Amino acid sequence: MCEFPTEIITEGLADIVVPRLSAFITKPSDYAPSKAPVFYNPVMELNRDLAILSLGAFQKLVNRDLRVCEPLAGCGVRGIRIAREVDNVKEVVLNDISEDAVRLEKINVEKNRLTHSVFVENKDANIMLSNFGAPRKRFDYVDIDPFGSPMPYVDSALRATRRNGLIGLTATDLAPLCGVHPKACIRKYGGRPLRTEYCHELALRLLAGALARSASKYDLGIRILFSHSSEHYVRLYSSIDYGAKTADASLKELGYVLHCFACFHRETSTRMTRKEFCPECGNKMSMAGPLWLGKILDTNFVTMMVKECKSRALRQNRRIRKLLSLAKEEADAALTYYRIDRICDKLGLRMPSPRDVIAKLRILGYRVSSTHFEAQGIKTPAPVQAVKETIVALAQGE
Repeated sequence: MCEFPTEIITEGLADIVVPRLSAFITKPSDYAPSKAPVFYNPVMELNRDLAILSLGAFQKLVNRDLRVCEPLAGCGVRGIRIAREVDNVKEVVLNDISEDAVRLEKINVEKNRLTHSVFVENKDANIMLSNFGAPRKRFDYVDIDPFGSPMPYVDSALRATRRNGLIGLTATDLAPLCGVHPKACIRKYGGRPLRTEYCHELALRLLAGALARSASKYDLGIRILFSHSSEHYVRLYSSIDYGAKTADASLKELGYVLHCFACFHRETSTRMTRKEFCPECGNKMSMAGPLWLGKILDTNFVTMMVKECKSRALRQNRRIRKLLSLAKEEADAALTYYRIDRICDKLGLRMPSPRDVIAKLRILGYRVSSTHFEAQGIKTPAPVQAVKETIVALAQGE
């Protein structure tokens, strides 16, 4: 048994022994998951639910038995849920460097009667992944869900993922990725962030860009199937394919976002050519990147996730279906989004309904959609001046 307070929770189809987080709070500012001897965060249930749906959709896409690895498993809730809830999972390998975590993982594996298919390792994550880097030993799915940046584990995770396999990455260090600590972002992700109103999308694209560059070192290409920004993190799921040409094709999806903080104009460039002045207002432009300019959502894959969601009784089903509906809507939308509230604040206007803004822009002939990134956000290739004029007209009752 464990030498610290525990409790049993039910998540999905799994019953899991976890640290009793209330026992590790000594003052109001304490972040209980990081204080506990084994990491468990109940807020990440949505993250784990979407991992189940993504892997379920992927399994139907590839139609084969799956071998899964979670190298930073904590109490093992994610891997155990995968073994219980995803069809045709042949093997799950859980790993953690903490001996307390490994003891708890073993308890949970036995509790869920999965000793025949779920195996526990007690190694450094990179060392463990390197042990599975040879052909015919690699995994169909590797899930990297750390506390902070996933980049220290990406290279070994890529080497441990088989051809046409899937890799899931979570980044919780949004302060660097959203431009609060730009030097840290450059160090970790190799790209410059910007503190814009659409910084969470830039964060996801910086993560995807870093993944593409890491993959290219091993002649691997990536294809983002699903991604989302929720709570305090960004998350992506990418298939991995082998070959120098595939890697080169992925690198061609990298580029830069140029942004004007004076008038909200933004544009993309595949070259590091610094445009000094904004073509709309003449003010100086700022630049983010290199980052991923390609798709961060695949319509067909999201549709398969929706079907998976309908067949499951998940606790956050309504929230998940709303997120997936928005993701499907914006899968082919313009890169970056406008926040109606920010534009109204800048212009000193009352804020019209995003639904009315979308409807009016469509009447004017522009493609436009909502976005899961932000409730007040809209995605459209319309020029910023057209967006502002539309908002002004609606705010003035025209």
